[in-house]
Amino acid sequence: MPEPLSSLGATPSLALPNKTSEVRIRELRPLSLSEVEQLAEVNSPTLKAAASQVEQAKSNLLAALSAWYPTLNLSSSVRFQGSESRQNPANHQLTTEEYTFGEEWITNFGATLNWDLIDPARVPQIASARDSFEQQRDAYLIALRDLRLNAANLYFTLQRADEGVGIGQSAVRSSLVSLRDAQSRLQAGVATKLEVLEAETQLARDTQSLTLAVAQQNTARRSLAQLLDLPQDITPTAADPVQIIGIWQPSLEESIVAAYAFREELDSLILDISINNSNANAALAAVQPVINLSNTFQANRREGEVGVTIDNSVDWKQHSWTSDNTVSLGFTWNIFDGGRAWAQYRQNKQKAQQSEFEFAAKRDQVRLEVEQSFFNLRASNQDIKTTSIGVLSSRESLRLARLRFQAGVTTQREVVNNQRDLKQAQTLYADAMLKYNQSMIQLRRRTGLDQIAACDSLELSNKKPKDDLFDSAEVPIKPSPLNPACKASILQAE
Repeated sequence: MPEPLSSLGATPSLALPNKTSEVRIRELRPLSLSEVEQLAEVNSPTLKAAASQVEQAKSNLLAALSAWYPTLNLSSSVRFQGSESRQNPANHQLTTEEYTFGEEWITNFGATLNWDLIDPARVPQIASARDSFEQQRDAYLIALRDLRLNAANLYFTLQRADEGVGIGQSAVRSSLVSLRDAQSRLQAGVATKLEVLEAETQLARDTQSLTLAVAQQNTARRSLAQLLDLPQDITPTAADPVQIIGIWQPSLEESIVAAYAFREELDSLILDISINNSNANAALAAVQPVINLSNTFQANRREGEVGVTIDNSVDWKQHSWTSDNTVSLGFTWNIFDGGRAWAQYRQNKQKAQQSEFEFAAKRDQVRLEVEQSFFNLRASNQDIKTTSIGVLSSRESLRLARLRFQAGVTTQREVVNNQRDLKQAQTLYADAMLKYNQSMIQLRRRTGLDQIAACDSLELSNKKPKDDLFDSAEVPIKPSPLNPACKASILQAE
């Protein structure tokens, strides 16, 4: 991870905060889209889980490959054995020759080597494990690409939320200007109380919209933090300005063909067919002959002696050694199992056929997804042009309406209506930008193509244009206290 992002590493998987100081937000970290994608790939628990599944499938493949090799089992034991013998148990007057005993230490060692020379289930089981490993690798790639798509979607959603806050703040400032003008005209005796009330009502609406926009912004930030698995005390913000990603260059037909060759979901279904066919052959192997080679070696060593009379002691120098080795070639054939093997064979073949049908359905779905993204991109492109004209027209209409109101040739109602039109036009423009960028990254995800032409850079002045009539940015927005809901819900009568 790059040095600027080193402090944003994921917290330990099993860590669970238990103090309010551990979850209190201490830093707002601006992040670009590329940094968000890097953090998602490094920190995401979902992607780490997918990588773990790949390793599990690899271990399962290695376990299946072990069927080609012989197995060696070793066994060993050491035991003490004592014995005694009575020649005439009914007579309690025993002589030395009638009573003997023995004590021995017996050491045993065994080794058995087994090797399945012919096992019909071995090859299909290994093939199934290999295909499962390939399928898990495809699943990891799918998870990685979906993660990038989700990260970009959340980032664009956060940008849209930031735009919503900006639109809400601009609307509140404009309503404050309208209220100030209405109050000034009322004091001058050239306006009515109704115009002031209309301005106050519009200000209340815009304040409510701004409150909702701030809540959506906070939610979007925390949603992105959850996806990136950031530390508990850090909240990300969008560092990149809202702008068009670029222009999609491939045609619809080229995009569809590229999607067919790119999508691992189709490859995964092909592997499903192969896995089910391998499982069918492995099930049929239950009624096929198996040839096994076995070699067994046994060795015993005894120390001590038996048959010692009561007047003597055990001579521990006495020992003996025996060993034997057996080589065998085994043959087993389960000729009839009640039809179980053939039933399982047909079941897996039917699963393979089901995967073929699912492949056809997925193929059609892939094309539909590409077409939807392509058509949405085209529509969003047109919407951007249309809504941008709407923003400029609404802005000019509001300027003229405010001039007319200040000149006394119109009412506050016209100003309020134009304020609403401008706010709606700005909202539609921001939505069109969001949908365009989302459709672009969806096309890139669904086709695997990255043929996006960058937009031409615009030569803009580094100074913000100033409106001679009024500048709403200079109007401060005073923060309002957050009253309890029970108290805030009571309408105060004048």
